[in-house]
Amino acid sequence: MYAIPRDLYRCCISVLTVIFFATVTCYSSSVWSQTVQGPVVDWNISFWGKKRAMSAGMEHVAEQIAKRTDNKFRIKIHYGEALSKSRENLDGISLGALQGAFFCNFYHPGKNPAWMILTLPFLPIDNPDISQRVREMLLDHPAFLADMERWNAIPYISSLLPTYQFMGRGAPPLSLEEWKGLRVRAGGGIGEAMKKLGATPTTIPSPEIYTSIERGTIDAASLPFTYGFKSFNVNEVSDWYTVNLSPGTAECAVVFNKDSYEALPPQYQALLNDLKREAYTIQRATYKNVDAKNLPLFEKDLTGIVYTDAQIAQFRDIAGQPIWEEWVIENNSFFDARSLLNDLLATAEEGN
Repeated sequence: MYAIPRDLYRCCISVLTVIFFATVTCYSSSVWSQTVQGPVVDWNISFWGKKRAMSAGMEHVAEQIAKRTDNKFRIKIHYGEALSKSRENLDGISLGALQGAFFCNFYHPGKNPAWMILTLPFLPIDNPDISQRVREMLLDHPAFLADMERWNAIPYISSLLPTYQFMGRGAPPLSLEEWKGLRVRAGGGIGEAMKKLGATPTTIPSPEIYTSIERGTIDAASLPFTYGFKSFNVNEVSDWYTVNLSPGTAECAVVFNKDSYEALPPQYQALLNDLKREAYTIQRATYKNVDAKNLPLFEKDLTGIVYTDAQIAQFRDIAGQPIWEEWVIENNSFFDARSLLNDLLATAEEGN
C-alpha cells in the first residue's frame, strides 16, 4: 500500500481545515446578513449629553437594526435631553412618549429602589467579565423587573459602567481625613460611603458637573473612569484625580417601553435580543480604547492620587459591608433586599 508522506499528509489536512472553516464562516455570515423582513417601525431613544462611550453599545444596535432590516426598523438616539430630561426618562417611558431611554439608577432612587444595589460601595465586580455577568443577571432578576414594571418598562442592556473614581479642583485629598468637608457629586451607596469620610454628597446630573466644579459649587465628582470625566470635560476644570480609590460603580441601562416592544413583530424582537452580545462586546472595547487615549492626558495635566493599601482597607472597613447591611435593612420591607444581595455576591463568586 502506498503511504502518503507525513509532511504531505499534514499539509493536506491543513488545507482542508482552512477550506472547511472558510466555508462555515462564509455560510454563517451569509445567513446572518440576510435581510429580516418586516413592517416599517420607527423608535426614538432618549439620552442626555453627547454621543460618547456609554452609548456605543446601543449605537451599534441601532446601526445593525437598520442594516439588517433594510432600513425598515429604525432606532434613533436623541442626545442632549432633546426628548426628555435625564431624571424624567422613566416617566416618558411610562407615558408611552418614548419607545426607549437610557437612565441612571442614582438619579432617582425612589423610582428604582432595587437597582440601587449597584451603587453600593466596594462590590466585588471590578473585573469587567464579572461586572458583565452580574449586570446581565440583575437585568433579568425579579426585583429589577418589578421596579421597571411600575414604569411600563423592560430592561434591554446595561452600559457596563466601569469602576468610578473622583476628579476635583483645589487641594488634593491625599489622606482619607482630608475628604472631610468636601462637597462631592456622588449618588447612592457611593454617596453614603463618602459621608463616612465626612464629605457632603449631591447627585447633580453629569452635564452639570463641569459648571459646578468651575463655579465652586462642588469640589469633586465621581464618574466612571476614564470615559465619564472626558465625556463632560471635567478634566479641563480639575487639578487632581484618584487613581485607586475605586469606591464603586452605578447602573445606567437602556430600557424599552413594554407596549412598544410587545407590539414589534417576533422577528424584530429576536433581532434585538440577538444583538445584545455584539452590543456588550462593542461597549467594552470602546471603554478600553477610550482609556488608552484619556489616561496619558490625565497623567500629564493632573495630579494622580494613589492611596496606600492600608488606607483602602480602612475605607472598605467603614464604608463597604456596613453600608451593604444598612441598605438591606432599609429596603427589606419593600422587596427581598437580602436575597438580591446574596444573588449578586453568588454570581460574582461564580465568575472568579
